[in-house]
Amino acid sequence: MRTRSRIAACAVSAVLLLSGCSGGGDSSDGRITLRFQSLAWQDESVAVNKELVKEWNAAHPDVRVEYVQGSWDSVHDQLLTSFEGGEAPDIIHDASDDLADFAYGGSLADLDGLLPDRLKRDIPERSWQTTTFGDGVYGVPFLQEPRVLIANKKILEASGVRIPTAENPWTWAEFRAVSKELTAGEGQKPGPGQAEYGVAWPLKDPVSATLNLSRSTGGQLFHRGADDKVTIQYTEADAEVPAVIHDQVNSDGSASGATLGMGGSDTLPGFFGGTYAMVPLGFSYRQQIIQQAPKDFEWTVLPAPAGADGATQGVSPQTLSVSEDTRHKEEAVAFIDFLLQPQNMVRLARGDWMLPTGTAALTDPSLHTEKDGWGTGAALARDLLPAPAQTVRGYPEWKDKVATPALQEYYSGAIDRAELEKRLVKDGNLVLARYQR
Repeated sequence: MRTRSRIAACAVSAVLLLSGCSGGGDSSDGRITLRFQSLAWQDESVAVNKELVKEWNAAHPDVRVEYVQGSWDSVHDQLLTSFEGGEAPDIIHDASDDLADFAYGGSLADLDGLLPDRLKRDIPERSWQTTTFGDGVYGVPFLQEPRVLIANKKILEASGVRIPTAENPWTWAEFRAVSKELTAGEGQKPGPGQAEYGVAWPLKDPVSATLNLSRSTGGQLFHRGADDKVTIQYTEADAEVPAVIHDQVNSDGSASGATLGMGGSDTLPGFFGGTYAMVPLGFSYRQQIIQQAPKDFEWTVLPAPAGADGATQGVSPQTLSVSEDTRHKEEAVAFIDFLLQPQNMVRLARGDWMLPTGTAALTDPSLHTEKDGWGTGAALARDLLPAPAQTVRGYPEWKDKVATPALQEYYSGAIDRAELEKRLVKDGNLVLARYQR
């Protein structure tokens, strides 16, 4: 969802700063106008969001909502600029791992006393943890996306390997072994049940995938002390998943090093062409596969591998927040409550090809069908926990300046584990310390 072009992102930011963020307020007749900045980008998702805004406006003539299109690529910097300039949208769509600095910085409203009891009860506590900073709640988590394995069904079935299920997933060791079995080997033509590579890891943005999948092995990386300050520690539990990826690329030859710099969409042509038997992707990529795959291409959704902590994985849900500066917090929360009524949350989830956080929405039969892997994804919802960095101030800088280049070099074989640990811990703690003085 963060793969739109930088040029388009800059254009959207310019529009927001020049026009979209200056249109809110009260009219002379007392009608309230709230600006809702949405980051929906898939056609279905944009359509659903606009439909819901239209439905709200038809039912609430005195509180009009204006739809403003944002971009995942530029949202952090765009919001930072708009908060500093006093021109922030009233209702803000974002991701939970982007909220910490805005919450601690006083830019987002504390929703704890404003949220209706229905909404509080409907969303599980583990999801609320992703938007809780200190004693306040600064966003409503409403969509979540597990990571899954998208596999070439014909290759998988011809290989004879055990097919994992949500109830009985592969272990990381088993996943590594299966990837080798599905790999033809250097210079060899793939036979039945094989591809040139067993797996393709698209790790242009390696941090989120690494941290969230490492929750299955007990990885935590960020540790909060008695003084409430966060430090980084790189343990065996944190190292297990990165080591599997590193070894698949550099030792086993079962993963292509060429895909490490790719985004998920970039791997799809090779996946459709039989170059890769499996690709670990976010759940929402199913829509692109349906749109782009050849008509005779058969694919299936498998759960991500499990570790010592089972099939647990971290997620950073999409969120809806309210600007601290808006004069109409109660009306903004009422609109959020409308958007997240169970039937509407299902519409939003299906439009984005993701899972709702709400327990009522998650029971909808349309999210439990075998078709397009919906049932596999829904079965994983019980094992989704907050991503490790949810409440860490300075995480965006640490991710961009320290963790991304370090992990990219480690996965490519340019540095070893000791150097990776040194960078993540030593350099990383220097970054975090600046935000915790």
